[in-house]
Amino acid sequence: MKTTPTPQHRLAQFTSFVSQAWALTRPYFASDQKWQARALLAAIVVLNLALVYLAVLFNEWNKLFYDALQDKNESVFWAQLGRFSYLAVIFIVVAVYKFYLTQLLELRWRAWMTRHYLQRWLSNHAFYQLELMRFANPPLPTQAPGSPATPQRPPDNPDQRIQEDINQFTSYSISLTMGLLNAAVTLASFVGILWALSGGFAFTLGATEVNIPGFMVWMALLYCLAGSVITHYIGRPQIKLNFEQQRLEAEFRHHMVRVREYSEAIALDRGAAVEQTQLNGRFDRVLGNTLALIKAQKSLVWFTSFFGQAAVVFPFVVAAPRFFSGAIALGELMQISSAFGQVQGALSWFVDNYSSLAAWRATTDRLTSFEASFKALTPVNQAQAAPIFDALEGTDLHLALPNGVVLLDGAQVRAAAGERIVLQGPSGSGKSSLFRTFADIWPYATGHVQCPAQAMFMPQRPYFPNGTLRQALAYPHDAAAFSEEDMRAALALAQLPDLCNQLDQEAAWGQMLSGGEQQRLAVARVLLKKPRWVFADEATSALDEATEKIIYKQLLALVDQAQGTLISIAHKPTVAAFHTTQWVLEPQPDGAPARFALKTSVAQPC
Repeated sequence: MKTTPTPQHRLAQFTSFVSQAWALTRPYFASDQKWQARALLAAIVVLNLALVYLAVLFNEWNKLFYDALQDKNESVFWAQLGRFSYLAVIFIVVAVYKFYLTQLLELRWRAWMTRHYLQRWLSNHAFYQLELMRFANPPLPTQAPGSPATPQRPPDNPDQRIQEDINQFTSYSISLTMGLLNAAVTLASFVGILWALSGGFAFTLGATEVNIPGFMVWMALLYCLAGSVITHYIGRPQIKLNFEQQRLEAEFRHHMVRVREYSEAIALDRGAAVEQTQLNGRFDRVLGNTLALIKAQKSLVWFTSFFGQAAVVFPFVVAAPRFFSGAIALGELMQISSAFGQVQGALSWFVDNYSSLAAWRATTDRLTSFEASFKALTPVNQAQAAPIFDALEGTDLHLALPNGVVLLDGAQVRAAAGERIVLQGPSGSGKSSLFRTFADIWPYATGHVQCPAQAMFMPQRPYFPNGTLRQALAYPHDAAAFSEEDMRAALALAQLPDLCNQLDQEAAWGQMLSGGEQQRLAVARVLLKKPRWVFADEATSALDEATEKIIYKQLLALVDQAQGTLISIAHKPTVAAFHTTQWVLEPQPDGAPARFALKTSVAQPC
């Protein structure tokens, strides 16, 4: 059964939202750019105050100008037109620079926040751990400030949070807060003017005569208070709909990116029809939520349009009896209308900005959950690397999957320089997870790990950035750190002689090259950088036996020259022939604390 939130609950929600927004805002204005940021903010505040002061002068001008028209006073008429001209010029200059400085502050704030979150996302393998957290069981506790910790999935689409949500957050934060400041100062500036102009309203209640001073002020207050309450009840569904809209748009865009990345595999599987069905389904959800958001906005526009139009004639209706009785002149009537419009506009800030407030709330919630997910990473990453030695040692290793299934419990491993080790076991036994633990990127591992110096890990599916082949080969280092001769030699040793003359060619190498060519290019990276320890995870699975033999001979020659070690994950017996020691993950009987146990033996090559 749906319950109606109490006023206390709504106050707690509002307080929590303000805390969230401040927690996201404060770091920039306390950063190394704080003085530039604060100076820009102060300038924008001053320009806003200047615009309010100009509005007061225009309000005074209204009375003088329309009284001159009523009295047919030509000299005053032309004098006031001249005064209007220089006031208008000043207004234009102030408005232009207010816009420019506001946009400049938004740009600088967005740049700082984007770089800040990119650094946090890419540091300590957070981008990798966040993806693993999506499959964690139970979900990790993430919470917004001021709310209890509740298990929930980590934020979806971190790329969208960084690219789009930060942009919207900075834009809405500045525009809405400056708008609120402008409304508050405008109210303070014009409420006294309206109070003095509106006079009192007298009526008889029984035998008592009642006089209400500042009647127009009270009418503006009641008018806008009623409008704000009605606006909130009509428009509040937009908060959830805006949150969902951003999520669904990001998922639709992300799936299209995946189709582009896996275009060859999808084409070979004849999967275009399936992908179209899935994309259509995701887009249908985008359209469905958009339609719901449009309907919610339509309901709000019905009311705000009526509210705004009624506000145009409302002051004339209320002040008309005094004008027709001769108590006030035309100029004073127009001044009352102008002052009422300013007070009503200030009090209607909530009504006029409700849709923007709903979008700001949704963006703030998404960034807050993104921030909380980084904090939730700290207790997960418990396997820390010890000081680096020229050996590999793991003691009391406990490995698990994100869903909580324990793979290894209390495992011991040791490898010294000069060994040749092959790691084997059934699919899903944790071979790659063990390698990830050695590399100190697997968050679901505990124990003590000593990792050797100058080690390189070769995944089964390597990554190559879009750009020149030179950059792809040197990744993640600067290509300028390696000579062209060394690059050509590494490509030739990796059986890629045709690529030797394409070092400066730009391409999407992860899509342009076949699986076997990608694995050989990854080997060329290793041969170029010459590490002492090499960890190869099915690094030649896409190669034919003859090429694989040549590649492994090159890797062995590399580690032999450096007096290092080669450790491979492999299912094929042809790979085992290049190793002298075998690590095997053996299934454990039911009821054991782990699914597999790690055994060491002499390799049995075929």
